[in-house]
Order: sequence, then C-alpha cells, then structure tokens
Amino acid sequence: MLAAAQRLRRSADFAATIRGGRRAGRGTVVVHLLLEEPVRASTARAGFVVSKAVGNAVVRNKVRRRLRHLVRPLLADLPDGSVLVVRALPKAAEATFITLGADLEAALTAARKPRRPR
Repeated sequence: MLAAAQRLRRSADFAATIRGGRRAGRGTVVVHLLLEEPVRASTARAGFVVSKAVGNAVVRNKVRRRLRHLVRPLLADLPDGSVLVVRALPKAAEATFITLGADLEAALTAARKPRRPR
C-alpha cells in the first residue's frame, strides 16, 4: 500500500499528468511522468489506471496490487513533486511479476530521459 501522501486521487491530477507528462510504453504498461509539477507535495505521487480491458474485477485488482508493490520503491528515486500515472495494458493480466517489474522499470527509465529535439 502506498502512503496517503503518495497517492493520486483527483481525476484532474490524472488528466494533467496524462496530458502534460512524458509517456513511455512497454509490453504490459504505459507510464506517464510529469516532472514539471509545481512542488505541492513533499514527495512523488503515483496513480494507477487498470481498465476493464485487462480483465474482470479480480484480475484488475491483482494487477493493481502488483503495480503498487512495484512502484513503491521507485517513487523514492523520483524528484519531489513529480507525478506518475501507470496504465496497465491487457497483456498485464497474464504477465508474470518479473515481466511486469521489468516493463515498469524500462518504461520509467525511458520517460525520465530528456526529449530529443525535433
């Protein structure tokens, strides 16, 4: 479980992160990371989006619990005030814990890299 200060709750926070953050996807997850958030919180915050396309309620909750467990140590590496939204793809339902963790770390690493100039 994430601490209360580390959780995203408002839909406006989710929307702002998805709209304005950096996006990176891997096989089972898509990560949206907003680093330019004005420092309102003393810590990095995370939220999860697991749609019905992933599976029934039991499967969705299992995927969400796994992602929460994997994200908890990664939040310490993010700058204070940053916001992370992790969106599970349908392949996350049958993915192993190790695969889910590897995809999450790879996507987060890619999202943290600076954007290339066009």
